Amino acid sequence: MPNARATHLTRRGILAAGGALGLGAVLAACGDDDAKSGGSDKGTAAAKSGPWTFKDDRDKTVKLDRIPANIVAFTGVAAALYDYGIEVKGVFGPTKTTDGKADVQAGDMDISKVTILGNVWDQFNVEKYAALAPEVLLTTTFDNVGTLWYVPEASKDKIAKLAPSAAISVFDRQLTEPLQRMWELAESLGADMKADKVVQAKKKFEEAAARLRAATKANPDIKVLAGSASAELFYVSGSNLSIDLEYFKSLGVNFVEPPEKAKKATGGWFESLSWENVDKYPADVIIMDDRSSTIQPADITEATWKKLPAVKAGQVIARSPEPILSYDKCTPLLENLAEAIENAKKVA
Repeated sequence: MPNARATHLTRRGILAAGGALGLGAVLAACGDDDAKSGGSDKGTAAAKSGPWTFKDDRDKTVKLDRIPANIVAFTGVAAALYDYGIEVKGVFGPTKTTDGKADVQAGDMDISKVTILGNVWDQFNVEKYAALAPEVLLTTTFDNVGTLWYVPEASKDKIAKLAPSAAISVFDRQLTEPLQRMWELAESLGADMKADKVVQAKKKFEEAAARLRAATKANPDIKVLAGSASAELFYVSGSNLSIDLEYFKSLGVNFVEPPEKAKKATGGWFESLSWENVDKYPADVIIMDDRSSTIQPADITEATWKKLPAVKAGQVIARSPEPILSYDKCTPLLENLAEAIENAKKVA
């Protein structure tokens, strides 16, 4: 199929880009193209009882005779559930780096204990999936039509026949909403949400949010740019649509905002710049996409990048456009940005 490679590359380009990715726009353009409770007896006991019902963010309700034991999930969802004591049997999505280590999106999971059905975009081993006897597939959705994140278009119908699915929306809402939904999902699966570790994690998140709000209030002129790097292009994310940026903006972060016209080609997510034009938007702090599909700041060799005032001032930190939706993993995102703004010099 002559369009297959072009479609794949376009999606990979979107995948590598800043912001949470305009997947809906790309798909429209391309056409058809025993959960275990981490050691908690209470959680394990709950997992053996039933029945189980969960209404997801597509307004679809999954009903099973018991709380599912054979869970397969997108890596980031599995990592969030792991923080709440729920383990999955299989994962799909960025899980293992080229050197065999856990991908940033795998969080604290022991990736040697899960079956990896696919590690990159458009990769999903349906036969392995079937062999796991899945009871439910859990993932996210990055658009308003409920497209299942990292479930390939070509095999989605086969996958759907093997088990029901549930998705949490990470599209055009603030971070606190999907965090709450993941909390509810974990609780439904038997997690002990009153455990001290869980309660403390939520408290620390709230404290970090207050710190970021105070930092932006004390330093309102600090301009923050959300970027992402590929070999050919530099992507500047707008704060709309992305759950992390929308939340940070609500706490007062002063973001660089590409005009809507410039973001139109990506469905409103981000503007693509050549490396020659990487200095188009002045910024005091740059937060860079930390996913393994992108080039990390230390590996960027472009001279135009190295000349940026924020780069020269050492005011570049990591950003997680696909945050692991547990309070434990989202707290450092707030703390690191607060610290960067607190200490930033006005350089742009």
